[in-house]
Amino acid sequence: MDFLKTVFFLTLLYFSFNVVFAQEEPIVSPEDQLIIFVTSAVIVVGIFLFMARHIILRKKTPYDKSEYTSQKDRDYEKYHSDWTDEFEEIGKKPSEYEEEFKQAKLESNLPNYYKILGVSKNATRAEIKKRFRELVKQLHPDRTKNSKSKEKMAEIIKAYEVLFDNERRAIYDKYLNVS
Repeated sequence: MDFLKTVFFLTLLYFSFNVVFAQEEPIVSPEDQLIIFVTSAVIVVGIFLFMARHIILRKKTPYDKSEYTSQKDRDYEKYHSDWTDEFEEIGKKPSEYEEEFKQAKLESNLPNYYKILGVSKNATRAEIKKRFRELVKQLHPDRTKNSKSKEKMAEIIKAYEVLFDNERRAIYDKYLNVS
């Protein structure tokens, strides 16, 4: 390929040299000019064939030879298919919360965050937030000076984070109710 590029470049350089420094008597005879032109044309055609070799050499399948409706207007079908509207990944990875709750359920140590906060299972976000604030005021380590209050606060904060977020709460409820 480098050889072809070199020959093509030299041919172009030679012709441009003749145009710029035109002499009364041409350096290249008309027969030689014809040979150079044909050679450069063959090189250009060779380059195009080399670039398109995959398209040219591709074997046709029976599907390609026949005319099916699925072959027509493939781009429209690709971008406007009804199947892509409700696409769901088959091997979808569960969220980190789901993994966490699943593992805790398997080890039988999934805490009941509703009992920790002291709210019912159908409590609203406002009720959860109100109860969380009450518990924080009561059990904050700066207020109680108790060594176990830090652990209790960590449980309360975790319970609040899970129950206040609707997505996490739905996942938690799914694993809490599984027996």
